[in-house]
Order: sequence, then structure tokens, then C-alpha cells
Amino acid sequence: MGGFECSTHRDGRGRRLDLIESTRHDEFAEADYRRLLKTGMGTARDGLRWHLIEKAPSRYDFSSAKSQIAAARKTGIQVVWDFFHYGYPDDLDIFSPEFVERFADFSFAATNFLKSEFDEPLLICPVNEISFFSWVAGTAGVFYPCRRRGGGTLKRQLVRAAIASVDAIRSVSASARTVFTDPAIHVVAPQGSAAERRAAEKYRLAQFESYDMLSGRVEPELGGAPEYLDILGLNYYFHNQWRYPSRRKIPLGHDLYRPLNEILREFYYRYKRPMFLAETGIEDGERPSWFRYVWDEVALARSGGVPVQGVCLYPIVNHPGWADDRHCHNGLWDYPDADGEREIYQPLADEIKLRAGRPTRTRPVGV
Repeated sequence: MGGFECSTHRDGRGRRLDLIESTRHDEFAEADYRRLLKTGMGTARDGLRWHLIEKAPSRYDFSSAKSQIAAARKTGIQVVWDFFHYGYPDDLDIFSPEFVERFADFSFAATNFLKSEFDEPLLICPVNEISFFSWVAGTAGVFYPCRRRGGGTLKRQLVRAAIASVDAIRSVSASARTVFTDPAIHVVAPQGSAAERRAAEKYRLAQFESYDMLSGRVEPELGGAPEYLDILGLNYYFHNQWRYPSRRKIPLGHDLYRPLNEILREFYYRYKRPMFLAETGIEDGERPSWFRYVWDEVALARSGGVPVQGVCLYPIVNHPGWADDRHCHNGLWDYPDADGEREIYQPLADEIKLRAGRPTRTRPVGV
């Protein structure tokens, strides 16, 4: 699978990012999808940009998505559509009850729109990375609204919004499949005190909080129930394992590094839901070796009975850095030229062909 970076958040300076526009995927969606299909990838992650669609309360204009929609219909590629990828309309306070109501209404309208365009069961990610966004916007203060003591409050608000979104989606399309994504991590304090080791384990277990809330395992007053967990998407990058409290990264191959297949197994036996790697990748020359590691670990998990149903390279095209606009070389293809052509990073393409071959498409993900 290939994922198109579709973040639309505001940064700490209040600047709106729009990675679909920055990578010109909105202009060249058809060519981008055809490149995926030619490489053997039959599924893409992509996004609807809420802040462009609902420029005034309860007034929806889906023209910003017309290129992606037309391209998906023309090529027949399967798309997992993100409804909230960090960005939301400027007039909304994300901590307000109105945010939940407006997101549910948007989800209803967006699902109606997608249903009118596609015959097959829809695949929708209502909220991307509840845990990460809660931390980066509510604890670290890096993304708008740039809070530093509101991470837990924001996480619960996003869970409420996610549940309301799923209800809205299913009221329109009973056959729609929903995906929730969050980072899969590992945290240890190997030389720490007993208190630090307990704190590290508490931090590690926090990766399950959003899924536990959605499924009603904890804090049932939020409205969670098992049926809100359909397909699990796990996002896994090179920096997802670290020491506590220093946050120093544990490098691949270190004795403290937990094999990815073990992490996948823990998630599966906790929730017993279909799952896939919704994001994975790395920058520069390590791209082929990272893909090789992830692919082999997924294969190992599958051989042990863990039904990992896909691996999504994310992002699939290079993009400007969130904080500094630097040219991030982390995709399979680069920025487009005037005609929409993108130079391929051949070492990664060769590794994909070697490891994955030219896989046939499975439709839909999670079934």
C-alpha cells in the first residue's frame, strides 16, 4: 500500500499546512494512483481536507477532492479515506462540544458524498493518530492549539469525536469499514530506578489508551464499545522505540530493541481485530533496508498467526518538512515536474520488487 501525506494542521506559528497541495497530489492524483498500481500496490491512503470542505459551518463543498475522487474512480484503486488528519476548520475550538457535533455532521456529509461516487464498500479512517495528536498538540505544544497540559483532555475529546463519526458513517453506509491508526511504540528504562521502570512501562502502555477507550475497555462513559474497533492501523517508524526518561532512540539491532513482530502480536492478542501497518518509512539511503526489516517482521508475525493484512509505505511521495519545509526524501517518488512525472527512488523500488514481488490486490482491506 502507498500513503499520501495529507496533514492539514496548523503549526505553532499558526501557519496552515496542506501536504496534499504541497506535494501536488491534488493536481496529479490520477498519475500518482497509476504509479502505485504499476508498482503492484492496489490500495492507497489519502485524505479529505475538512478545512477546505467546510469553510462555513454546515456548508460543504467537496470540489477540493474532485481530482482524487475522479482518479480513484478512473483507476479503480482502493482508497482508505482520512476524515481528520490533524486539521479542522478555523472557527472551531477543538475542546468544545461543538467540535464533536460538527465533526459528526461532516462525517455524515463526507460519507454521503463518497457513497454517491463509489459502489464498493467504503474504507474510512475517521481520526488519524488520536494518541499522537493528543501528545503533539495537547502536551508538547507543537501543533495548534499548542497546549502543554491538555493531552489527556484532548485524547478523550478525540475519542468522543471518533465515536460520533463512526455512528454518522454507519448511519449512511452500513457496509463501510472504519480504520483507526496510532503509533506502536516500545519504551524502557534499563538502568533506571524502580520508579523510572514503572514510569517507562506506564508510558509504553499508554499506546493502548485510545483503542481501549474506543472499545469501552476503559472509561465507558466516553461511549466506547467493542463495535467501534473495526480495523486497526499501526504506525511504526525508526524512532518508535526509546529509553525513559531521556527519550534517546533505541537503534535497530540494539539488545533493547523489541522486534516488530512481537509488538504486532501484542496488539493482535489484545484486541483480536484485523490489522495492518498503516504507516512506515524512513528518510534517505536507509529506505530499502528499513522496508526489508519491516517486511520480514510482518512475514514473521503472519507465520505465527497474526493476521497483518498490509504494509503501507508512508509517505509514498517526498514532501516538505512540517517544521522547516526541508525536502524530506522519505518516499518512493519525488516531487513532480510540470507534467506530473515523479522520479522514482530506484533502490527502494528494487527492494519492494524483491521482497513483495508484484502482489495481487485484496479487496477490501480487513475482510
